[in-house]
Amino acid sequence: MSKPESAIPATADVVVVGGGIVGSATAYFLTRDPAMAGRVVVVERDPTYARASTPRSAGSIRQQFSTPENIRMSQFGMAFLRDLDRHLGVDGEPVDVGFRENGYLFLASADGVGVLEANHRVQRACDAAVELLDPAALARTFPWLATEGIAAGSFGTANEGWFDPHTLLMAFRRKARAQGAVYVEDEVVAVERTAGRVDAVGLASGGRIGCGTMVCAAGPNAGRVAALAGAELPVAHRKRFVYVFDCKERFPQMPLVICPNGVWVRPEGAGYVCGTSPPEDQDPDCEDLELDYAMFDDVVWPTIAERIPAFEAIKLTGAWAGHYDFNTVDHNGIIGRHPEVANLIFANGFSGHGLQQAPATGRAVSELILAGRFVTLDLSRFAYTRFAEGRLVQEINVV
Repeated sequence: MSKPESAIPATADVVVVGGGIVGSATAYFLTRDPAMAGRVVVVERDPTYARASTPRSAGSIRQQFSTPENIRMSQFGMAFLRDLDRHLGVDGEPVDVGFRENGYLFLASADGVGVLEANHRVQRACDAAVELLDPAALARTFPWLATEGIAAGSFGTANEGWFDPHTLLMAFRRKARAQGAVYVEDEVVAVERTAGRVDAVGLASGGRIGCGTMVCAAGPNAGRVAALAGAELPVAHRKRFVYVFDCKERFPQMPLVICPNGVWVRPEGAGYVCGTSPPEDQDPDCEDLELDYAMFDDVVWPTIAERIPAFEAIKLTGAWAGHYDFNTVDHNGIIGRHPEVANLIFANGFSGHGLQQAPATGRAVSELILAGRFVTLDLSRFAYTRFAEGRLVQEINVV
């Protein structure tokens, strides 16, 4: 039986705003470190996570990025997933997130081969297990795939796949609480700030928590939370749909396939899931979870049916919507301190990569707080200050 949410403490050494996967990973890494002698409080407005981004994601992990730091963060996450019982087990209970190591398969037309090859060089330099396949090799390896119009594919042969995101979130949360983190069911609606410092957060219930450090891990709501502290953060809601369908033909070892136009599809249980990101001019900031089946009919289904002929005859059985915490500037995570508010740390804007990068992010934020610097992975390229300094980090492989 889960514990009830705790009473509101008057003060905390660290207040984490947002108890989703990134906030809970941060709380976990902080409370497991012997150097953390103080109190860690996580403020989460909905402990059921009914509308949260984490359980509504596609639950995937990959190394096929175009940015070395993103690759290394997901490699850290993969190593963490492989040892979940040791990391997140409580009272000897195992943690099974149902990981399926089927890989990712990025497909490219002739126009996209150069990008695929450039990304592959970056990935191999980071020791990612990725192979480039020509059309003949694609046809041999994946006989259910139609290769007409495809010039090359990039296949992750190890350390890529998908898992149950809700189970991982609950495991992080449970372990953090077992290690002493205090979870408060409430919403941060105000931030008290003096020059160069956050002094406290104000809650919707009327409570107040004085804090030594504030971590903004509020997912798609991070821009709103940052504004309470007088900071601009280029993070907004972007709605994404996941469609579920059945097909008589089964390809249980099929990887997550990304077509040249960005449509993706993979197995899920006895069926399949699929989706895509809309064009930028049709992708507004919105907070609703209403479904749009026109995208499936007009874009997703025609694409997957062309690429996998067996999918010409399918039955749509369901769908859900969720939100990316979308970095509107360069689509990469924002991890680091505010330059003028030293005790305000950001962990936001992962643009669909937050689940797989949560272990590395939680570790990195805990190191910033306890050691004053990044130790395990140097993530300084993702600093908040990069926007003002013109040091944008453009991620090409955004799915």
